Amino acid sequence: MKKRLLTYRKKIDVLLSKGNCNWETLIEEHLIQISFFQHERLIHLIVTALFAILEIISVIIMLISPSKTTGLLCIAIAILLIPYIMHYYTLENEVQKLYVQYDKMREAYNNDEPQI
Repeated sequence: MKKRLLTYRKKIDVLLSKGNCNWETLIEEHLIQISFFQHERLIHLIVTALFAILEIISVIIMLISPSKTTGLLCIAIAILLIPYIMHYYTLENEVQKLYVQYDKMREAYNNDEPQI
């Protein structure tokens, strides 16, 4: 998903720099893509939050009843949590950049419309 998001954002950056587009169609497509990425972001937020809760629970269990098993559980969940946080961070920032692109598209569309 990260690769797809970065590729799409770069493609839109190129189209914005050229300036000659069918803005109405591009804006519609961009909104559809944003909704896909927002859905992906929501799913990753839920998964990341659940892993964070699991990590907190495992640390509490470790403090109450220290053992090698609970220590391994804490480490295993932390190892999984770190990549989830990094991936969610990327999704969040890239979707924010898509919003900026949308604003630029709307501005270009409004500038291209004939004024009455």
